[in-house]
Amino acid sequence: MSVTTLDPHTALVVIDLQNGVVTAPGTPHPVGEVVARTVELAEAFRADGAPVVLVRVTFSPDGADAVPGRTQAPRRTGTPPEGWDAIVDALAGHPEDIVVTKRNWGAFHGTDLDLQLRRRGVTQIVLAGVATSIGVESTARAAHEHGYHVTLATDAMTDLDADAHHNSVERIFPRLGETGTTAEILELVAKPRG
Repeated sequence: MSVTTLDPHTALVVIDLQNGVVTAPGTPHPVGEVVARTVELAEAFRADGAPVVLVRVTFSPDGADAVPGRTQAPRRTGTPPEGWDAIVDALAGHPEDIVVTKRNWGAFHGTDLDLQLRRRGVTQIVLAGVATSIGVESTARAAHEHGYHVTLATDAMTDLDADAHHNSVERIFPRLGETGTTAEILELVAKPRG
């Protein structure tokens, strides 16, 4: 199913488009293209008076706020470079935007994202960002569980692994909401809603 409609109160939620994340190679979409498409979406949402939420991930230097639990993946060590967790310049600098800081994969757990959206009457979110199979998918799952209509801008997201991206887009996202391209979503933003 492709994207059919946007609710009158829809927010754009952008996952992890920050300095230390956008340096990683993206597949199947180059990260630079994902940022450019997300900027287009953000500009359209702002012009429409709709909320733009910029989600960033960060951790304390001592690792005290790291997610507990055993994993097979090695834990990050060392201090990240200064500014690694800052939103990319192409999206930053809009005081009306909502910035949410997370310490997990998903943007809902342990943050005020749900509160920020509900205060504004938001019933639908459009998701973009990186990585498709990690931060974006985790946030999409939680949004669905919180009762939001979920739309995923599939060409405004990318992953470190093309197979993981395609699995999310083709198998997971259709069970959580609707998918569409940036162009399709921009066309819906331009239409009167309400």
